[in-house]
Amino acid sequence: MSDINVIEVPKWGLSMEEGTITKWLVDEGAGFRKGDPICEVETSKITNEMEAPFDGVLRRVLAKPGETLPVGAPMAVSADAGVPDSAIEEFLAANGSPAPEPTAAKDVSPAAAPAAAAVAGPAAAPAAAAAPPGATVVPASLAGSTNGDVFATPRALKLATELQVDLGKVPGTGRTGRVSVADIHDAIRAAGGAIAEPAAPQRNATPARSTQDDSGVNATPVARRLAASLGINLHDCRATGARGRVCVADVREAERRFLPTTEPEVRETAVAPAFETVPLDAMRRAIGRRLQASKQNSPHFRLTADLDIDALLALRKQINATVPAVKLSVNDFIVKACAAALREVPDVNVQFDEESQAVLRYSAADISVAVALPSGLITPIVHGADAKSLAEISGEVHSLVTKAKSGRLKPEEFQGGTFTVSNLGMFGVREFDAIINPPQAAILAVGSGEQRPFVDNGQIVPRTVLTVTLSCDHRVIDGALGATFLRELKRFVESPALMLV
Repeated sequence: MSDINVIEVPKWGLSMEEGTITKWLVDEGAGFRKGDPICEVETSKITNEMEAPFDGVLRRVLAKPGETLPVGAPMAVSADAGVPDSAIEEFLAANGSPAPEPTAAKDVSPAAAPAAAAVAGPAAAPAAAAAPPGATVVPASLAGSTNGDVFATPRALKLATELQVDLGKVPGTGRTGRVSVADIHDAIRAAGGAIAEPAAPQRNATPARSTQDDSGVNATPVARRLAASLGINLHDCRATGARGRVCVADVREAERRFLPTTEPEVRETAVAPAFETVPLDAMRRAIGRRLQASKQNSPHFRLTADLDIDALLALRKQINATVPAVKLSVNDFIVKACAAALREVPDVNVQFDEESQAVLRYSAADISVAVALPSGLITPIVHGADAKSLAEISGEVHSLVTKAKSGRLKPEEFQGGTFTVSNLGMFGVREFDAIINPPQAAILAVGSGEQRPFVDNGQIVPRTVLTVTLSCDHRVIDGALGATFLRELKRFVESPALMLV
């Protein structure tokens, strides 16, 4: 048993609670080395490759693609090639891991035949006549509710609870005596009860389809996307996935029922809805929860300032024209200026710890840069931006944005940060307010630079002006402190040579 190891759902960051297995990169029976990518796991923010925590051979996959499991749940079993399958089955049974359950009597193994015969033996009462659709008759001899210590499949436990069947009275025919749904059905029939048979469908009849809003249905992200692409309402899917969720297999089963390939007229006569229901994906739900909590818990106040960026634009043009392989953006200068201002005003370079009600003051300026994705927003971090050059910041931001758009950011690359820069200037937005990303205490909203009239020594001259708005958590940052930060930011932006020394 010591040669058998469980591969579990990893925990990438403090906020991760569950993960969806999207693809296995190693086949069953194949070997792998520590650090090799073995599968892809999707969280609320990213889809990342999981690296093998040890050397081994993938002997059993427990989580199929599309399944969502909590952090720490077993995904697969690794064991040396010399370990027999029977030892792996015993290991799974001893650790309560799921094993395939038989769906009919033909699935009963020869070793379990005596147990099945005991249920259906001559001493058993004759089976009752077939019950009408929707009716199941459970004999009093099987009634009970002591199921806590019985080794049974999750579906069998759920059915036994619904029917008030004592699983202690049901012989299990699965591996190591595990009770399945088929065992419960056999026991009920053998004791003289009856199992409801589904009503025979009418020939050429099409099942009625739900029109309810399915955004609240518990489903895996992959299943939800598949259902949306097929036009399947999740209310029409039977949830058989982990934790009662609708999985990909459930959506495919609903597709076979409602969109049969042998009856194309069903799809052709379907009336297109007047609107499209787009369920929230995991990223959008996570954004909603965090920002709603920010608005409720963080008392926001905002300060706005205009920055003259003519000198910055001139310096940027000179650097880009004379320094090979360097192409600085205005946002690179803003990130560097914020980091320099945080170094001068360290009381803004903080996080607020809700649990301990304490302020965490950081020595390094870790600047989060908001990146818009088709499915939402993510904030990769430029760590220690105050100690990096403009070229280093530019290269790192470009790399982080590329990773963010391909969903390959590592947790440590987007979780944390001490200050956020959100720039909508490239969309022509003059100014806006941004919501603080907790546990940070401040965020800078950056608008577009534009030519505005400026009075200089009594003369009206054009200047390129950038409007920025600083949102602060009033529990941590007072108005005067926020204004001091903006003053330092203005100094660095309007005298950009200060950022080069």
